[in-house]
Amino acid sequence: MPRRPRIVVSNISLHIIQRGNNKQACFFADDDYLSYLQWLKEYALTSGCLIHAYVLMTNHVHLLMTPKSSSSAGDLLKRLGQRYVQYINRTYRRTGTLWEGRYRSCLVQEEKYLLTCQRYIELNPVRAGIVEHPGEFRWSSYRHNGQGEMSDLITPHILYQSLGETNDQKQSIYRELFGYGLGPDEIDQIRKATNGNFALGAKGFQDEISRMIGRRAFPGKSGRPKSKN
Repeated sequence: MPRRPRIVVSNISLHIIQRGNNKQACFFADDDYLSYLQWLKEYALTSGCLIHAYVLMTNHVHLLMTPKSSSSAGDLLKRLGQRYVQYINRTYRRTGTLWEGRYRSCLVQEEKYLLTCQRYIELNPVRAGIVEHPGEFRWSSYRHNGQGEMSDLITPHILYQSLGETNDQKQSIYRELFGYGLGPDEIDQIRKATNGNFALGAKGFQDEISRMIGRRAFPGKSGRPKSKN
């Protein structure tokens, strides 16, 4: 069965997951994380992507970005992936692939869903039991978004910008959002949309994207269709 084309629309944010092959590690030392982030910044600029949030786990990566064109995200991930694999293979004297096939992604409706998805990304180390608070994890955008640590990689989304008039206000209100844990339904919705390459959002948003791309942008109903007889 042919793979479904990715749903990518210019200027609509994307949640992206890229996993290590066979769930194996893709980061082994601090220099690996630092190199990945440096090249992410470089290729985001040249490919036309605005990075809003990220987390680098040992064996996978989450990114939240807004591509300026329909080809921007794919161009970024291709260049970054190739550069990083070459670096890892050279550094650790290994061969072969590092990533698990194609990256997975979903469009994210702004309003309610974008900041929820951003929290989902930055809370990943907490859900994994690595840290108790997202600020304790070094390889995440939370320290910038929630604590004001300088980063020339992150471009805050307009919804984040609207949280307050000053940076201190934005960070304070953003931190307050983390006092409310994500519910199981929210987590499940994000995972299903990302793994299935669907649009994450309300029905109206999903219908609008479906009309734009000429095919369904939301999960279909399970089971066989009912007979009309």
